[in-house]
Amino acid sequence: MRVPVPAQIPPAESLRRVHFVGVGGAALSGLARIMSARGVTVSGSDAKDSAVLESLREIGVTCWVGHDAHHVDNADTVVVSTAIRGDNPEVVAARQRGLAVWPRSAAVQSVLLGRTAVVVTGTHGKTTTTSMLVTALLTCGAEPSYAIGSTLNASGLNAADGTGPIFVAEGDESDEAILVYTPSGAVVTNVDVDHLDHFGTAAAYAAVFDGFLDRIEPGGFVIIGVDDPGGRRLADRAGELPLRVVRVGQGVDVDLQARAVAFARQTSMFEVWRGGSRLGAVTLQVPGAHYVLDALAALGAGLELGFGFQELAVGLASFRGSGRRMEFKGSSAGVAVYDSYAHHPAEIAADLQAAAAIAGDGRLVVCFQPHMYSRTRVFGAQMGAALGAADEVVVMDVYAAREDPEPGVSGALVAAAVPLPQSSVVFEAEWSRAAEQTVRRCSRGDVVLTLGAGDVTDIAPQILQRLRVREEMTH
Repeated sequence: MRVPVPAQIPPAESLRRVHFVGVGGAALSGLARIMSARGVTVSGSDAKDSAVLESLREIGVTCWVGHDAHHVDNADTVVVSTAIRGDNPEVVAARQRGLAVWPRSAAVQSVLLGRTAVVVTGTHGKTTTTSMLVTALLTCGAEPSYAIGSTLNASGLNAADGTGPIFVAEGDESDEAILVYTPSGAVVTNVDVDHLDHFGTAAAYAAVFDGFLDRIEPGGFVIIGVDDPGGRRLADRAGELPLRVVRVGQGVDVDLQARAVAFARQTSMFEVWRGGSRLGAVTLQVPGAHYVLDALAALGAGLELGFGFQELAVGLASFRGSGRRMEFKGSSAGVAVYDSYAHHPAEIAADLQAAAAIAGDGRLVVCFQPHMYSRTRVFGAQMGAALGAADEVVVMDVYAAREDPEPGVSGALVAAAVPLPQSSVVFEAEWSRAAEQTVRRCSRGDVVLTLGAGDVTDIAPQILQRLRVREEMTH
């Protein structure tokens, strides 16, 4: 549901009792953690119990399973997840009682106030770039606060209230949340086309990033990836504003450039040049050209914040990924299983490139779940084309998210567009059979990648279990 942004957003420390509807999600659970650390009385509810809710209970947050009007009895402010519908009993009760009802974006802005805020956004790579920047700053001893749309592997958390003045937050453009924030600095990884269910046109989508530039404090900085046309256009506009603009990429006419890029199985290596000067080399423990660009953007932000290249490079080298971003889930029967969040054609292509580097001489088997009917309708053929970089592909049916089904739109649209022999592609409409279909295509030495923004992540453990059973039966 869409909740109006309040005209005035006070700092989180001034709030008394905040209730989160949908607290189990990545964004709201992190905000609940931060507000609780700042002395706010926090409660929340979610449709089902989870490890996330249990971790919040451990720090004193009251968490209910299920939604009930009485859950807001003691609240002053109610923060609502975008996944919650308007007839939710807690939202209805909050409005009837005249409580302050906030969207997620207002809660984010409230925790950013009073800090040196850096917001990381863009069509692709914002979670990884945010995670890399936070890891680098932690290594530098900056003790930043952070809020990320995924779990940082180094800490096991998606958010923390640090003791330092810097706050790094992932900014979501999909619902125009970034137009609520007023950061001191920003990173825009790239500007592609997505979320047309909300924006309608590519021009309207690009305009949200233009508006975001106007929200950055005058005299602040913005790091922009300019290897894509949308990023170059945005950088040109940023140059007209009172901002320090740092263009990053592998191409020419950039301020911070990645050169001599090389990959070796699980690592990515590159040199960093600023102008005509070589700053040094960076080695990442994650493979893929998109990770190089993410790291370059994070490095640019770290330099603008006043930290040195060498200490930032050490921090980037220590980055071990974040949840659902080429996350290693385990191996069995000689098959390695990874899980990733990619759901846009460009993200699919980038993750398959990284997975192929990991596989080396082995084959790549992908189990892909399209995300949202509107996105599948618009990008289904491009998704299928990107999946052609795999050796074997299982396409699941669409994960609806917040949408209702569309007639004629299913995972079959994607499967039909995969440019592989018919024997190497299958559309599996039954969720419960996806793991079986994937394992059936696996051989020793393969890499399996479960891919998508929905509950396909739950398929990876099933694949590993089936592989273990198969291994036991052969011995």
